[in-house]
Amino acid sequence: RVPHRRIREGLPDGPRGCQQRRPDPPSHPARPSRGPQVTTINQYGGQTLNHHILSVLVQNRPGVLARVAGLFARRGYNIFSLAVAPAEDEGMSRITIVVDVESTPLEQITKQLFKLIDVVKISELDPRRSVERELLIATVKAPDEQRAKVVELVTIFEGKIIAVAESVLTVSLEGHPDKLDDFEDLLDGYGIVELQRTGRVALPKLDRGARLRAVHPTPTTGKAG
Repeated sequence: RVPHRRIREGLPDGPRGCQQRRPDPPSHPARPSRGPQVTTINQYGGQTLNHHILSVLVQNRPGVLARVAGLFARRGYNIFSLAVAPAEDEGMSRITIVVDVESTPLEQITKQLFKLIDVVKISELDPRRSVERELLIATVKAPDEQRAKVVELVTIFEGKIIAVAESVLTVSLEGHPDKLDDFEDLLDGYGIVELQRTGRVALPKLDRGARLRAVHPTPTTGKAG
């Protein structure tokens, strides 16, 4: 046995090529990650991806969004969407972040966010117990032969036509992100010229009591600006 190496650990790769290393078997089963990791079936029959919804209350200061976005970029966190707007309290903003639950543990995200000096509060919203909305605006090809079909599609989804030109229409739709996904897929068949989505925002449902669970910070050595 080579000194200072664990039992069953192989030697480093040498001139003869790669040699496989077998790690020691885990001494205990892996801990399940905490937080509402769910796969929901949407009202249209599709499957919604697993995600966390974090509502982050921050002080409305210059550069705060850049610091939050930079933190996620440095750590390689997989973000589905990010939306920010002024909150109910003057001087505060609320950032709604939708994060992939399988690629990033919730505890790791909140620990890093709490290191930022501008973060006041982080709340977690369970997708099953929250109201989620998003806005989609798209410009779609609508020549004479297919304009009626595009208008009919917008009417079925209860959307709006907000601008009209000779061969294109600009339409909008507000609703659950799953509904917008289906609408976008159908619009794509007619030809989407431009499309913009705001990213989802969410609040807890009002029935059956409060649905907002506060995430408390873990002790850290200090905060980074």
